[in-house]
Amino acid sequence: MTSQLSALFRKLGANPYILLLLTTLMWSANGIVSRMAIGEVSPMVIVVMRWLIASLILFGYAGRQIVADWQVLKHHLPLVAFGGTMGFTGFNAIFYIAAHHTSAVNMTILQGALPIFILIGAMIVFHARITLLQGAGILCTVLGVVAVAAQGDANILLSLSFNVGDIGLIIACLLYAIFTLSLRNRPKVSGIGFFSIMAVAAFITAIPLFGWEVLAGDTQWPTAKGWALILFIAICPSLLAQLFFLRAIDLIGPGRAAIFTNLVPIFGPILAVLVIGESFHLYHAIGLALVMGGIGLAEWKKMA
Repeated sequence: MTSQLSALFRKLGANPYILLLLTTLMWSANGIVSRMAIGEVSPMVIVVMRWLIASLILFGYAGRQIVADWQVLKHHLPLVAFGGTMGFTGFNAIFYIAAHHTSAVNMTILQGALPIFILIGAMIVFHARITLLQGAGILCTVLGVVAVAAQGDANILLSLSFNVGDIGLIIACLLYAIFTLSLRNRPKVSGIGFFSIMAVAAFITAIPLFGWEVLAGDTQWPTAKGWALILFIAICPSLLAQLFFLRAIDLIGPGRAAIFTNLVPIFGPILAVLVIGESFHLYHAIGLALVMGGIGLAEWKKMA
């Protein structure tokens, strides 16, 4: 039985497409779980426990590799701290707070704007040139985001009275885009070593936010269901999804692997409807079509 499991894991680790499908399913599930956590555990408890558990597992699994990579990473602490703060702590803190104010369907569709934010950031920071198709893709995606955030209501758009959760999620995606752009010149160490030290940085930088939540009197310690949700978040979206994604990048390269992240706004709404019974409205369909169409235009040459 053990040999059969080992063979299964080796086969899984050699197939980048299965790894990427599992990765995007777990990232999509994160939005659904964040909604399920309401009333079971408070946002900052999720964030701090998520990265504590992930860090402990990572050091138990790859401690020697992490120690070896630390000899290089200790000279790049500002970058590691920036990545852990912006990409992990900042993004997730806002993400879980936003879950209290918007739907899981909205959350997963709006995450589809992330590749476009990265493209815009590359244009601003690195003076990357954009093609006419990419420009059209940016416009199309922005229209999709606006359609979802405005819930298809022109009055909301005209009065600029957007849902605070939707605005928060857009800000979270901007933070993650900034984090992604900062990785352009990351140290030459293993992916798991780099990720592990950033996970530790995320845990450390989450502690002040947890302290703020405690002082504000908003802390809710996990119920039994809350602990189950935290373990799922720590093991699946935080740990396995990242490791699977890193492995897939090793197998097919970052460009081809990144295209699969566009599945999140497709899987997410489906899971939200099936798992927690959320409604899927016409404006969701319009927004999703615009977001995916925009990504398709922006990625046209890469996918050809």
